[in-house]
Amino acid sequence: MTILFQILNKRWFLYLVLLLNAFGTIYGYIWYGEQLSDTPAIFLIFVPDSPTASLFFALVVIAFLLKKNWPLIEALAIVTLIKYGIWAVVMNILVLVVTGEISGVAIMLITSHAAMALQGMLYSPFYRIKAWHLIVVAIWTIHNDIIDYLFKMMPRYHMLDQYTISIGYFTFWLSIVSIFVAYLLCIKKERFNSKLTQ
Repeated sequence: MTILFQILNKRWFLYLVLLLNAFGTIYGYIWYGEQLSDTPAIFLIFVPDSPTASLFFALVVIAFLLKKNWPLIEALAIVTLIKYGIWAVVMNILVLVVTGEISGVAIMLITSHAAMALQGMLYSPFYRIKAWHLIVVAIWTIHNDIIDYLFKMMPRYHMLDQYTISIGYFTFWLSIVSIFVAYLLCIKKERFNSKLTQ
């Protein structure tokens, strides 16, 4: 375990993680391009869920490279990485179940989003999140769910339209679980803690 965290803390590895997240963020915003083009301006910030999560984490990594912690951004990153990482994996598997088909893009999305959730948790010992940071992020996260499923701003998977209500219910509880996992990993007194040494 010590070796793993030593690698995670190496500058060359942090630069690699930053590069991968920058690429994923750019690709994600492009993926949302069509939906963003007809989204009302007031909702634009709430639509591109996964690329915004990876953007938060890219900012966390930049802070690490500067030997700093930006705890509010860390809280936004871990909750959204876990939530949208798992969400996208489940949705793409659900598409497979419903249609009986899976594309190369879907496999890439499953793999990359699983990695998103994993990286958010792996770097948690380096975060310096306080309770108020997580409370702010919890409000943001639940509010985002309301915008998505009350105002129909959720990511578009047209083949799953008939399951929108069930997906919305699942997403709400996924938010709660993600916030709770962030609490366990980042705030609970018995959590595993590590320092940036690069």
